[in-house]
Amino acid sequence: MSTTLFTRRRKVGHRSMMKGFDPILSGAVVALLIIGALLVYAATRSWYGALGLDPQYYLKRHILNILIGIVLAFGTTVIDYRLLRAYTPVVWGVGVLGLLAVLIPGIGSTINGARAWISLPGGFQVQPAELAKISIIIGISMVLSERLHDRDEPTHKDVAQALAIAAIPIVLILLQPDMGTVMIISASVVTMIAVSGAPSRWVVGLLLVALLGGFAAIKVGMVSEYQLKRLQSFVDPTVDPQNSGYQLRQSRITIGSGGIIGTGLFDGPQTNGRFVPEQQTDFIFTVAGEELGFLGSSVILILFLVILLRGLRIARRSQDLFGRLVCIGVIAWFAFQTFENIGMTMGLMPMTGVPLPFISYGGSSMFANLIGIGLLQNVHARQRG
Repeated sequence: MSTTLFTRRRKVGHRSMMKGFDPILSGAVVALLIIGALLVYAATRSWYGALGLDPQYYLKRHILNILIGIVLAFGTTVIDYRLLRAYTPVVWGVGVLGLLAVLIPGIGSTINGARAWISLPGGFQVQPAELAKISIIIGISMVLSERLHDRDEPTHKDVAQALAIAAIPIVLILLQPDMGTVMIISASVVTMIAVSGAPSRWVVGLLLVALLGGFAAIKVGMVSEYQLKRLQSFVDPTVDPQNSGYQLRQSRITIGSGGIIGTGLFDGPQTNGRFVPEQQTDFIFTVAGEELGFLGSSVILILFLVILLRGLRIARRSQDLFGRLVCIGVIAWFAFQTFENIGMTMGLMPMTGVPLPFISYGGSSMFANLIGIGLLQNVHARQRG
């Protein structure tokens, strides 16, 4: 009798939690996942088919990444985010250990000048820096939300502790080096500190430190030659005409060739000709620009806007500061990474090698993005509880 009662309560709890999810947020994410799968297939089918390999190779792996990410997202919603605070040191510690493991010879793999991946059996790779975004957001949220009831803003000590939580992973990521991820994390950290009510001088100071830190990283050689050429090509595409300059030039041509309505899915001459390197990952938006045109690309931007607005709504309605800061951190991460990736493909931002959330091919990025959505849904579901 007691077992039956327990089972019924558990089923009711699961149904209640599912009803608490934001359907508009879920719908926008699902739409982007479907569009992303089609674009990844469009970017790789002709290329792999011409090599005599399985044209659906990347598509199958991409779908597998999505399914794993959905499981991780749902798992993130199971534990009440308010209880997650107790596990914050563990989550943060696991993130740091992953970043340390990457730097160990024989464990970390170097791709495009950055030692940022850990190779796994079956040809899979994990990028700990992507998952570290989650641990940093949760860690900072915990520190900045643990204040006395008679204080409306964090103390200087609170802000310093929050920066320390972010600084250690950032330094480890700089050693890889991976400037793109550092930029995204920095944007999230500054946004969270600003929203927490910290004095404005902290925000201004952090922006100046980030700017000076970027110049210092270049001067002391923490930025690899490959990444440095990418930054130089942003200013002058003729600096590296055979590599990053070529990639930027072809990216612009591909997006512009789509016109208003595009050439049609799977019918892009530039995409099928493989003119844009890394098109299924960092430059996936060029496929949308060419084959879906301005209208199709606008739909993608609108879906991202829906996700950001729903996330802001969840943050605003959150009943506690911890949940609000977690949501703000995730939103800032998605917003800046989307802006950076799309701006990069159009030549409006420097090439930093960051994927487009929910759309680009890549397991670690997909896992982290969907875990972030899981956190938003977690906060939303408990607003009604």
